Amino acid sequence: MAPVADTTKYDASQFQKAHVGKTSKGSFTVSDHNKSLALYPEFLPTWNPNQKFPSYKFEQYHDKGHAADPLLSNLFPAGGDYKVKRLSPKLGSVITGIQLSQLSDAAKNDLSRFVAERGVVVFRDQDFNQGGPQAAVEFAQYFGPLYKHATSGSPEGFPELHVCFRGASQDEIDSVFSDRTNSISWHSDCSYSLNALQLTLFSCLQLPDSGGDTLFANSVEAYNRLSPAMKERLEGLHVLHSSVEQAANNKSAGGITRREPEANIHPLVRVNPVTKQKHLYLNKEFGRRIVELKEDESDYLLSFLYDHIEKAQDLQIRVTWEENTVVLWNNSTTIHSPCVDFDEPEIRHAYRISVMGERPVGDLKYLNDENYLQEKYNELGIQES
Repeated sequence: MAPVADTTKYDASQFQKAHVGKTSKGSFTVSDHNKSLALYPEFLPTWNPNQKFPSYKFEQYHDKGHAADPLLSNLFPAGGDYKVKRLSPKLGSVITGIQLSQLSDAAKNDLSRFVAERGVVVFRDQDFNQGGPQAAVEFAQYFGPLYKHATSGSPEGFPELHVCFRGASQDEIDSVFSDRTNSISWHSDCSYSLNALQLTLFSCLQLPDSGGDTLFANSVEAYNRLSPAMKERLEGLHVLHSSVEQAANNKSAGGITRREPEANIHPLVRVNPVTKQKHLYLNKEFGRRIVELKEDESDYLLSFLYDHIEKAQDLQIRVTWEENTVVLWNNSTTIHSPCVDFDEPEIRHAYRISVMGERPVGDLKYLNDENYLQEKYNELGIQES
């Protein structure tokens, strides 16, 4: 079985040191010291030990990008005072002069299409966070149902926000490299979910003067560069994705789990329903094995594909964070990695909202088919979760 990657590497003592505060409702939160330094206290993470979420069930999905104007004229009106710059020819764009908070529904449809086409879209100088968690949730839920993470902290009353908070503690920084030599961990978020996460919104609220960038890789281009023979070999293969290990790691760190662990099978080569492009769908963090192959064979093939993506800097971009920056990305056609290259004990505070997408399919004729891969589940003796 492929090795399990864990981006948190949080031992129990670190969690207990950093999350000793309590809210007025009795939920765990960050320490009083970190709370006093936070610029956006309304976005601080909390953990309610009594909160439980039901397991997700299959849902049909209809991407807002299908309703977009082919010319994207609602998002980019003629004569508008905005600028669009490509980060690379095939992945990533930076936009200035457009406020996400002011977009019409028609412009949001165009935005959904644009993110599907460009993979990663960076918006600078946004007033997005001034409306607090409620405004962020209202914006994101236009695009579809919002995912509630089983283990991460969220602002009280807003479980749709996955908060990333690293406190002003040298111990927290040191713990990142306590048993590894770098912080890079390529993945897509929560690929173990039956309906995969599609559109992701990420915003930094408070960050160091430099460092903490996010790396992105283009899994469409990664697929396109494979030989015809390799593409043919990958067709029809499926990967088991699981959150069992994540839940166990969280428990060992003293964390709280709100939902039972999930395990689901997804095609290794997936099709984007908006662009119709094929792309690799694999995940070193949560992908356990190719179910059609023997364990050694699976490890060998997955290792090649991971190396192919991770080493190909010519299909990657690096997003540098600034105040009031909001990034949207397609969580199926890209993979990403954090970059902990700062060592000063400064607060890094950000949040993520993820829109749930379709059940991944290798052929669009199976899109929104609830019984897709049922024979495969029966053959392996596992249940969808």
